[in-house]
This record gives sequence, C-alpha cells and structure tokens, in this order.
Amino acid sequence: MMRIAELADIKQIMAIIQATIIEMRTYNNTQWDETYPQEKDFVNDIREGNLYVSERDSQLVAFVCVNKVEPDEYEELNWTSKNKAMVIHRMAVAPQHRRKGIGKELMKFAEDLSLQNNITYLKTDTNSLNEKMNVLFIRCGYTMIGEMSFLGKETPFYAYEKALHGTTS
Repeated sequence: MMRIAELADIKQIMAIIQATIIEMRTYNNTQWDETYPQEKDFVNDIREGNLYVSERDSQLVAFVCVNKVEPDEYEELNWTSKNKAMVIHRMAVAPQHRRKGIGKELMKFAEDLSLQNNITYLKTDTNSLNEKMNVLFIRCGYTMIGEMSFLGKETPFYAYEKALHGTTS
C-alpha cells in the first residue's frame, strides 16, 4: 500500500537509508553516504507533502520523493521537452524487500501521481555506478538523455526522462 509519509516514519526511513548505504558500498557506489541524504531532507519532503511510503504487512518497506523541483544541474542537459515535469528523487527499497517488484510499483506510482497533476513528463537521475537504479529506469521505459556532475561526486550522474501518454481516470 502506498501512502503519504508522516514524521513518525522517519526512524524507519533512516533505517532503510543506512541499510542501502551499506549495500551500495558493496559495489563501490558512493551516491549516498553520511552527508546525503540526511534526516532533514526527509523531514522537509514530508512537510512539503512530497514523500510517499510503501508498506507491506504494516511495515514500511520503501519510499520515494516526487515533486516539481528540478536540481540546478538539470539546466545544462538537453531534455527533449520544455514541458513542466515531475521529478523523482530519493527512492529506496529496503534490501530485504528487493526483487519483489516494489521498485517498479514506486515508479508506476510516480507516473500515476504525475498524470493526476496533469503532468505528462517525468525526470530523474542516479549515479552512473548505481547499476540497479539505472536498470530499473530503463526497464520502466525511461530514456537516458545525458550525464552531469552532481553532489560533488567524482563519478557522473545519468539523467533520465519519460513522456507519459494517457489520462487520469
């Protein structure tokens, strides 16, 4: 079940972050670390109403932030559309709940949310070393449109886009 996140979810969200950072390090992905993302990022997402969580058996197993905020670095990229976009940020599935389709569910949720807001264009990005997210984006129909420097990381980030077709019901 997807629902909007609450401040009471922070402890579980940060536990997923810590487990994800440990797992990312096993394949030399330094996209997330002790400096980003931090608890304050999620508190802000919750206060802005942009963070959503997925639950299984009353346990928080994943989260995603979806809003209209584009990082400044996006201005340097050659997006195929100038239309308003929803942007997918800070997404993770607890390691013990992976390979169950939850990541695809989060991506579908972001698309549905966009359509509900009459926006038919999505953008997102991830570190080039984050093979799992890069594969997920491609499997979900996103197209890589370029790379950028981001968060002061040595490795580039890949930027993705997807045009949605359809209407809300």
